[in-house]
Amino acid sequence: MNEQTILWRRIDLPGHDACILRETGNGWRLQGTALFVLDAKPCHLAYEVDCGDGWHARSGAVAGWIGRRVVRLTISARPERRWDLDGVDQPAVAGCVDLDLNFTPATNLIAIRRLALNIGDATEASAAWLDFPKMRLERLAQQYKRVNVDQYQYETPGVHYAEILDVSGAGFVTRYPG
Repeated sequence: MNEQTILWRRIDLPGHDACILRETGNGWRLQGTALFVLDAKPCHLAYEVDCGDGWHARSGAVAGWIGRRVVRLTISARPERRWDLDGVDQPAVAGCVDLDLNFTPATNLIAIRRLALNIGDATEASAAWLDFPKMRLERLAQQYKRVNVDQYQYETPGVHYAEILDVSGAGFVTRYPG
């Protein structure tokens, strides 16, 4: 079985995130735990995202807490790329292929692996983005350009972010500026 692990240290807030990528019988699973402080509140979020063989996100789950607020949610992709959040249809993210949990750098791996860009290639890839700490799904326009073997120019115009991401051979972001 193919497995890769990573441990991140946050640079914007006190915290860490540990993640494992596992090959399953019919795709891939990201599982991790993010521990950090936000607005003087401890946050503990365990997450899981399942993808098919072609790196199309199929489902996700987040459980834990933000301060005293308990978090427990499930995300699922239905046919025709419709998304549900806790069983409720999310029309704003219809058509999105990728699932991005914005409290962890782990989920950038999904688009990076699915797109499999050659050096110099660029493309847009909208994601169903779990907005943290609101915990609601929104459409996030993303642009990836492969700069070299281990770097991508990454832009999300809606949140005014544009930086060069360093990436491991497995596709994990190893440096996520800002």
